[in-house]
Amino acid sequence: MEHEVFVPFPVGAVRRALSDPARVARCIPGLQQDAADASGTPLAGRLRLRIGGSTITYRGALRLTEHDGTYELSGEGTEARGSGTVTLALSAVPEETPGGTRLTCTGTVGGAGRLADFDPRTAESAGRRLLDRFAAALAEELREDAGTTVFEAEVPPSSLDPAADADEELDAEELEGAALEAVIEDALEGGEPAAEAAHARRTMIGRSAEEVDHAPPRGRYAPVPAPETTTGTAALRWAVPAAAVALASAVAVGRVLRRRR
Repeated sequence: MEHEVFVPFPVGAVRRALSDPARVARCIPGLQQDAADASGTPLAGRLRLRIGGSTITYRGALRLTEHDGTYELSGEGTEARGSGTVTLALSAVPEETPGGTRLTCTGTVGGAGRLADFDPRTAESAGRRLLDRFAAALAEELREDAGTTVFEAEVPPSSLDPAADADEELDAEELEGAALEAVIEDALEGGEPAAEAAHARRTMIGRSAEEVDHAPPRGRYAPVPAPETTTGTAALRWAVPAAAVALASAVAVGRVLRRRR
């Protein structure tokens, strides 16, 4: 079988990745490497192969070598649930191409057992799909190394961001203030009295720092006035005189009683 896959990275980066057996193992779909041999060579473990609507699990080992710029992957395995066997010989040649690297793959597969029950076209389709998935995983591996994942990409500020609107408003206010300052300076140079200039400054630009510190806030920052309590105030206005009359009456009655005694 022959097949070509594309990796959107320079050929040098692809060669460095293919020279690392651990990285190659991470990119092989369905490969579960043994914990004891996570960094060893050959790569021992289990490989789940999806073919013709079925799944075959093989247990075996893979070996990766490099000769004159060609990367060769060979291996053999045995069915995890059966006595079928499989052998693999795959070579990949990375070549520079516009926008990335082209991997030209040539391979042969032989075996007995469940794999032999499928026709050659189905087996070839499974092999091509496996290589396509390997190329996609290799590109993701290189993308993570380059630090250009989607989550790390710079996101432009949203047009609905209130902070951006606030910055634009501040810029507009600064420009307007600078223009008004220039108008006042021109008026002062032309002989305008200091009092009129100060009045113009307060009117057009704003009040002084002392006035701002002692003046109540205005506009949207002004506090909401408390609701009027006209009913309570009116009742209190009538209650005070009544209480005074009652107190005076009590004092008068007390004096009369003392005189009679």
